[in-house]
Amino acid sequence: MQYEDIEIEKARKLFSGECKFIAAALKANAIPLEECNEIAFAGRSNVGKSSLVNALTNRKTLARTSQTPGRTRQLIFFELSHQLTKLRLVDLPGYGYAKAPKKDIQSWTSLTIKYLKGRPSLRTVCLLIDSRRGVGDYDELIMKELDSAAVSWVVILTKSDKLSDEEITNIKDITYKIVSKHPASYPEIFVTSSLKNDGIPLLRTYLASLS
Repeated sequence: MQYEDIEIEKARKLFSGECKFIAAALKANAIPLEECNEIAFAGRSNVGKSSLVNALTNRKTLARTSQTPGRTRQLIFFELSHQLTKLRLVDLPGYGYAKAPKKDIQSWTSLTIKYLKGRPSLRTVCLLIDSRRGVGDYDELIMKELDSAAVSWVVILTKSDKLSDEEITNIKDITYKIVSKHPASYPEIFVTSSLKNDGIPLLRTYLASLS
């Protein structure tokens, strides 16, 4: 994937521009009205969703980060704006594990699925996969849910700074073989490190093109 320098700069300006908190939804009636295109971030608990949102927006504390799996318990909406361009980022609750009652976990999961299946303004879902662990059972379930709902999604491999170049190439190849079987998936896989900013400008530019 290649982008012109001007596209990269436009994306940087959008993600570095005004960014405001819109809503934190625990129930369907708390989800804000659709006013612009949205990008959602999904993944297992502790995969690095909040860290990625912070890296994309050049901020340290926009999205709260935690070493405790399941910290994000709501659908968190942020809105980026630069000149006439707007784009919303939606940080979804992590799946697969959380230190919370099962009833609460089921509630978050149900709300997330409702949002993913019934949001016309949702342009794509960034499905984050820990590059050290690869695609797991929960990840494959989400892939199938998104396919069945005809929701476009793209895989983001996170925490690549923990791996060697050879290991990154290997996990990328393995992941691509899985992703290529799913009709709603984007054909490219993004490899990122929020800590070292690796892959962030490229991902930022792709997401800005969906605004």
